[in-house]
Amino acid sequence: MAVRPKGATSARSACPSVLVLTPVKDAAPHLDRYLDLLDRLDWPKSRLSIGLLEGDSVDGTWDKLQELKPGLSARARRLSLFKRDYGFKIPAGVHRWTPQIQLLRRQILARARNQLLFRSLRDEEWVLWLDVDLVDYPPDVLRRLMATGFEIVHPHCVTRPGGPTFDQNGWREHGSKMLCDLRESDAVRLDAVGGTMLLVKADLHRDGLIFPPFLYGRSNPRIRPQHPLWGQGEIETEGLGIMAQDMNAQCWGLPNLEILHANS
Repeated sequence: MAVRPKGATSARSACPSVLVLTPVKDAAPHLDRYLDLLDRLDWPKSRLSIGLLEGDSVDGTWDKLQELKPGLSARARRLSLFKRDYGFKIPAGVHRWTPQIQLLRRQILARARNQLLFRSLRDEEWVLWLDVDLVDYPPDVLRRLMATGFEIVHPHCVTRPGGPTFDQNGWREHGSKMLCDLRESDAVRLDAVGGTMLLVKADLHRDGLIFPPFLYGRSNPRIRPQHPLWGQGEIETEGLGIMAQDMNAQCWGLPNLEILHANS
């Protein structure tokens, strides 16, 4: 017998109100495509709000957002643009995935996500976290995520169809299984989530679900082994996944619903 998940949308309106949230940094080359994808998203303008927070960019991202503001406003019932700098710069010649900077980088990203959430969320029923550097996703992706009825769910982010998982922050079994390892199922339980595209029931955020800007869940048996550089616990999106389960909310992933991310 199928288990009916909490938060199923059948009792809700056919198009619940959704807040799309995107933190951005040095994202000027991606913003036109970001707007193009939002324009073709199969969700009515009257039920869609958009919020972006820019910080610490050196490539004119904030100016580009002002240029695109009319188009973004035309796509949503409400648009919120914020700027908050954290003074975090990746040293020259250091790649953003370098292990030694990951704890600080993820702390800043978590803080930016939380600032954006707290300053943007009003009456919306759902929050869709969306990376600015996605290059393609199905126009009906939001409807397909909603149709699962899950309170926290994300698609499978790859850089090419059928390829390995790009967003490796979504995992289970202590990080040993990602969505590319679980393609035999259409929906799988996850212990941690990624943030490239993540749908969250807004009331979970209102109840206290955040992106921890600190190592969270040291006593939770689902976290990964202690990291050699920063110790034990999960941060940012992985921390949100562990926190959600501490709040009795289950995270899910859809291995066969793919979205495409830019190579980086």
